[in-house]
Amino acid sequence: MDAQGRGRADNIDPADQWVLNPDTGEYELRLTPSAPQSPIPGPRRPASPGTGDDGAVGGRGATPGRQQTRAADAPARTVPGPRRRRGAPPEEPPPGRRGRRPEKKKPKAKKALLWTGGTMAFVLVGVGTAGYLVLKHLEGNVTTTDVGGAAKAGFSKDEAFNILIIGTDKRTGKGNEGYGDKGSPGHADTNVLLHVSKDRTNATALSIPRDLVVDIPDCPTKQPDGTTKVVPGTVNARFNVSLGQDGRDPGCAMRTVKEVTGIAPDHFMMADFNAVKTLTTAVGGVDVCLKHAVKDTKSHLDLPAGESTIEGEDALAFVRTRHAWGNQGDLDRIKVQQQFLSSLMRKMASGDTLTDPAKLYSLANAATKALTVDTGIGKVSTLKDVALELKKVPTKNITFLTVPVLDNPADGAVKKTVIVDPSSAPPVFDAIANDVSFTEVKKKKKAKKNAEVARLKGTQSEASEVRVRILNGGAEAGSAQETLSWLQTSQGVSKSENAGNAPEKLGKTTLVYDADQAPQARKLAAIMGLPGSALKLGESVTNSQGLPTMTLTLGKDFKGAGVSLIPPEKAPEVKGQSTADKVECAS
Repeated sequence: MDAQGRGRADNIDPADQWVLNPDTGEYELRLTPSAPQSPIPGPRRPASPGTGDDGAVGGRGATPGRQQTRAADAPARTVPGPRRRRGAPPEEPPPGRRGRRPEKKKPKAKKALLWTGGTMAFVLVGVGTAGYLVLKHLEGNVTTTDVGGAAKAGFSKDEAFNILIIGTDKRTGKGNEGYGDKGSPGHADTNVLLHVSKDRTNATALSIPRDLVVDIPDCPTKQPDGTTKVVPGTVNARFNVSLGQDGRDPGCAMRTVKEVTGIAPDHFMMADFNAVKTLTTAVGGVDVCLKHAVKDTKSHLDLPAGESTIEGEDALAFVRTRHAWGNQGDLDRIKVQQQFLSSLMRKMASGDTLTDPAKLYSLANAATKALTVDTGIGKVSTLKDVALELKKVPTKNITFLTVPVLDNPADGAVKKTVIVDPSSAPPVFDAIANDVSFTEVKKKKKAKKNAEVARLKGTQSEASEVRVRILNGGAEAGSAQETLSWLQTSQGVSKSENAGNAPEKLGKTTLVYDADQAPQARKLAAIMGLPGSALKLGESVTNSQGLPTMTLTLGKDFKGAGVSLIPPEKAPEVKGQSTADKVECAS
């Protein structure tokens, strides 16, 4: 907030004017010893959330930051501090005290944090790519779910991260009785895997079709009494039943994403029908564009061709309707939802939204009440960190795309479900897993990357001189033997052996060698397509003949003998991909 709008007088810092009243437990604005006190703007009473009597936000009177812009005849609701007479020159600062320099006006889109005296009331732009705003204004607004090991315990501001955003079809909330499946426990109806790059130059929002046929793994779920129940997995099931069905929690959907894509979500954020209605109303509507007029009797969407601004029930109808788009299937609806979310993102990031106190409060109240998150990001400080990291990504470098799929041949003539396209989907998953952007961005050079490249440079031994033992540390069963056979019969690495299973599972394949074995390590890396990061300098071990040997441990990322593990330098083109800064018309 602008300090000038807080009733500051005589160059007093606003933070020094807020004091704790021991009788009420609230911070109060103390302008002078004799001036009446005004309670700090804070959470509203439930009877009238979001606005004061005159539409002000977070307080009982005038809008914070706007006291000095009232009309002359408007009754003030708080008593301002001493004011200089009209026409009088500004007072000089006391001797020996520097006057406050005029504040440089920050770009509107940067004003996402509001500090008020001794209490922080912050508004955060978050989950940008998926179109949801993560805000915290009232303690306890956000519901948390403990999904155990499916989510990370905390959040790192220095690493790439993946958040699974789930929109459920659970019919909770006022006015939602007629939507979705009447008996639904809350399935994973809309699913977006949001990947934010380590250097924050780009992000990818990968939509996962609800009708994608997948294998859902066994899922440990926390019960109300504190015990853990394992929900058995299901083969050849639709993705949407990875949540809700048989008591599955969001952690089950996270585990299913990992099973399908190889990418492990770090956290989840889940919202219901009310999220769309309340968020779009809070921002004053979202702009959408239609190539043709739509009148859908099933979703009750009724919009003309061209541009419209929608909110509330109309917004929910827009993202739910399926019969008005393309082939009336879920894939066409996903594309329209991506266009809608891009527009919502742009609206949330607009200057008017981020600098309008009323909108900010409404968004904070609406978004936090609509969200459920895992316990790893359920704390106020953690949500703040997540939101600020997301805010660093330019909208032009946020890519929306959908998992490449094929019609499910098991459906027969009537196509109802889809399967992962085995040829075009893996490169997409690899690009995301290896933090490769789907837009042209200038990557920040890292000293670590340069060191990894250096490990691969230098002389290489002959294949016949490479001595290595192979362990399975998380790859598919039989991978060690498969790799051994491939190396010996096809690549000439005769001094190799299968050493069984590793003592622990690894996420990444590693090759451990000592300094004298560096030429052998470089040769094996070249043969197998190992990146420099896979090479680890360590102590030499001996093989079954008592001779010094390197140790190759096949991790969970291992894809098969002869399949390179070197990350792609460029992401593949995906049909229908788009970026969040582009305005598109639904058809």
